[in-house]
Amino acid sequence: MSYKAMGIDTRAVHAGENELRVDGAVSLPIFQTAMYETASDEERSDLRYIRYSNSPNHEALHRKLASLEGGEAALVSSSGMGAISAALLTVLKPGDHLLAQDCLYGGTRAFITQALAEMNVSVDFLDSEDSAAWRQKLRPSTKAIYCEAMTNPTLQVIDLEAVTALAREAGIVSMIDATFATPCIYRPLEHGFDLALHSCTKYLNGHSDIVAGAVVGAEALIKRIRTSVKFLGSTLDPHACFLLQRGIKTLGLRMERHNHSALTIAQALEVHPAVEKVNYPGLPSHRQHERAARLFNGFGGMLSFTLCDGLAAARRLLRSVAIPLIAPSLGGVETLMTLPAETSHATLEPAERARLGISDGLIRMSVGIESAEDIVADLEQALA
Repeated sequence: MSYKAMGIDTRAVHAGENELRVDGAVSLPIFQTAMYETASDEERSDLRYIRYSNSPNHEALHRKLASLEGGEAALVSSSGMGAISAALLTVLKPGDHLLAQDCLYGGTRAFITQALAEMNVSVDFLDSEDSAAWRQKLRPSTKAIYCEAMTNPTLQVIDLEAVTALAREAGIVSMIDATFATPCIYRPLEHGFDLALHSCTKYLNGHSDIVAGAVVGAEALIKRIRTSVKFLGSTLDPHACFLLQRGIKTLGLRMERHNHSALTIAQALEVHPAVEKVNYPGLPSHRQHERAARLFNGFGGMLSFTLCDGLAAARRLLRSVAIPLIAPSLGGVETLMTLPAETSHATLEPAERARLGISDGLIRMSVGIESAEDIVADLEQALA
């Protein structure tokens, strides 16, 4: 049965599942074996081996992810950075030039400015607010443009339509980290992007118990990235594949709660006298609210905010909350809070963080699936 025309919640549960169920098992078993029998060397092209990402667990997961994103093919890796690194290393070679959004996840930015720079790949960072100036940064050696659906941690929404238009005009590969959005909110391939990337550690798995990444796109390009993942050895193990496949099945339900609760909490924080600013695309006060409302089906479960009394007040708040856990990462069923200046963006120089709007006291909040009213009450008692 084809699930292509069905709703995303149906696809999340059923797409990619084995039609011939193993001994009638409703859930695909974990194929915990490193290698598989082959009859002869002539069948090497069909060789199953974990590092090749072609076990039954991998293949079922690839089909599900491709269906969710509306792509021809998908590939999972051992982490989000594994997927991002493999994709960038596939489309760029020494002497090439990359265009990238100015505010990116710290790990991605570090990879671009350090590892790619050592390979003699140059980069120009784009002002998210000035898409008219992007074309001036194109070079004959420009091969790709990279952005995020919603930036980490300031929740900017870049002009995604301008990104894909520029990529088509210049004949370069458009890449987007859609982790914060998930396919429930925004499906990049349907809007003209060549590659959609995810840290599956976050919302796709949703339970804070694995680390994984994924890239989805055209089959020919995914085949090239698969070779990079194979060489780098950044393959996801079958047990993690099983957990990720299981987590994806509840993605739609979880995202409904994340969307609702994050908006409720953002609205409460925005009117609190101790709060200086809230970054959440669902608020009309957000600079790109209209753009997000036009492009997205919901605004996600991530927000960030600064307090009037800065870093000292932020640290007091983190010590005083009862429900949120103070931990890095995001996208799980638990509400998590962290200071990006000390975690995800600690590798950036203070001046660069300040330029990007990441103050030392900026608090990033990943809203879980607990009662929104309970979280609001907890924040209010902590702020008091």
